[in-house]
Amino acid sequence: MKPIFALLLSVLLFGSCTETPKNYASLSGKISNANDFKKITISNRKGYKKEIKLSEDGNFSDTLNVKEGLYQFFDGNEVGRIYLKNDNTISFTLDTKAFDETLKFKGDDADRSNFIIANSLLQESYLSEDLFDSSEAEFSKTFDKLKVAYDSLKNTYKTLDADYFENQDKDFKSMQKAYKAYFMEKLEMRKLFAKGKVSPTFSNYENDRGGTTSLSDFKGKYVYIDIWATWCGPCKVEIPYLKKLESKYHNKNIEFVSISVDDDRRSGTMEKAHAAWKKMVAEKELTGVQLFTGSGWKADFVQNYKVSGIPRFILIDPKGNIVDADAPRPSSKKLIVLFEELGI
Repeated sequence: MKPIFALLLSVLLFGSCTETPKNYASLSGKISNANDFKKITISNRKGYKKEIKLSEDGNFSDTLNVKEGLYQFFDGNEVGRIYLKNDNTISFTLDTKAFDETLKFKGDDADRSNFIIANSLLQESYLSEDLFDSSEAEFSKTFDKLKVAYDSLKNTYKTLDADYFENQDKDFKSMQKAYKAYFMEKLEMRKLFAKGKVSPTFSNYENDRGGTTSLSDFKGKYVYIDIWATWCGPCKVEIPYLKKLESKYHNKNIEFVSISVDDDRRSGTMEKAHAAWKKMVAEKELTGVQLFTGSGWKADFVQNYKVSGIPRFILIDPKGNIVDADAPRPSSKKLIVLFEELGI
């Protein structure tokens, strides 16, 4: 048989054979300055979850049977997002000392993930904490500028299709809607509880050290109030910062007061809520003045300040007037600046 005919026969017989797509995605990479958890957790909102261990030098490699879409990965401290699809091979690298700034994806459909991190950094550059202290006109102007920058960013990712950006545009609009709702809530708060107005008060809340405490007990001092609950994750994140503040300003003209809104809605009974509060105060060695309302979210002080989410921080002056009804969190550098401006 002539060679050319042998080649044609080979193509006819075997040319249609292709490699079977893999029913898993291959993921690898390296995390520099990995934290003590030494693992990453891949998950999504539909219940998928898989842990991947890191080697001593931060390398990792594994396969994941997934449904195509966006997933999040958690290294124990921070969260990133990644696009995964079976039969894809993808990797990423990052340094935990600059998580978002160093996160970079390579491999199949890598730009779907790289766009997300680039968009996240873009939003971060425009949507600072100060935005919520601005006027309504300034708020709108900031989002107008962000939208222009967002559209410009999309134009740099030529490999991504219209369907992908349609979903990203929906996410952008949802984000903007959420920011606007939160901003309007803060704006209303500023109007209702303007600086200098007489603060709502509380009386006879249980003190973990025995007896009861009222706001009037602190007359002549600034009072920094933390509204929290034992089940609230963001509240617990602030605890170490709050303890440091209390220690730093211990002999200053300010009291740090934490008011628990634990109640039967989460715990089942008020007795269980009270026990959970007492337990956490002891186990976390919470400092400052620790109070329990006895009526949770229905407590007069909580209702009068229109607290709808926690943690919520309130600063009151020595005369019992409002300084800030939605004060910066203990972890915010703005709080120290505020204390310095007040001469505390």
